[in-house]
Amino acid sequence: MAKDSRAKVYKSGRIRLDNEAQILRSAEQEFAEHGFQGASINSIAKRAGIPRTNVHYYFNSKLDLYMAILTGVIELWNDAFSRITADDDPAEALGAYIHAKVMYSRSNPHASKIFASEIIHGAPNLSVYFKKEFRPWFNAKAGVIQAWIEQGKMDAVDPYYLIFLIWSATQHYADFNLQVCAGLGKSKLTSNDYEDVSDNLTRIILKGCGLKLPDK
Repeated sequence: MAKDSRAKVYKSGRIRLDNEAQILRSAEQEFAEHGFQGASINSIAKRAGIPRTNVHYYFNSKLDLYMAILTGVIELWNDAFSRITADDDPAEALGAYIHAKVMYSRSNPHASKIFASEIIHGAPNLSVYFKKEFRPWFNAKAGVIQAWIEQGKMDAVDPYYLIFLIWSATQHYADFNLQVCAGLGKSKLTSNDYEDVSDNLTRIILKGCGLKLPDK
């Protein structure tokens, strides 16, 4: 392929990715504010500053767009914990996971709220995921924590409830951000606030598991 042709292909691909990202960002805001039923492609297009037809060029329907957001945030959250093994140091692995999840509450708050709303409404669009993919992944991660316990690396806590605790504690700062800000007397949380959240949650959770804080 000639150099000019490769440049055109690259530029076209870059434009496509940028457009998809802009549509997804706008859709996240729309779904987070109005829910799936209240959101519309027209409103999403207006937020993105593009014609409605352009949205349909990338996503066939509102449901396709909604599912792209849900699957995207699940993959993002899972990836931060998917590579742990029984050979890892639990304090370092859990500490890194807590920090990553807190930072996702900062960088992806709308997606977290959309996921929470989906679950609250019975997860009608995630039933296949929960029946097929979720449980094996969840059991595998709990199995790693159980292995750490059996190796004497940490106290005997229930692995499932530990994971639930990490999820609820970290996602709280996205889903209930307004309440957090009101409680702290702030209009918004800063990057330093999120680091403080991560440090405190890490200290509380790791000490509850009989673990020493990892060196920074």
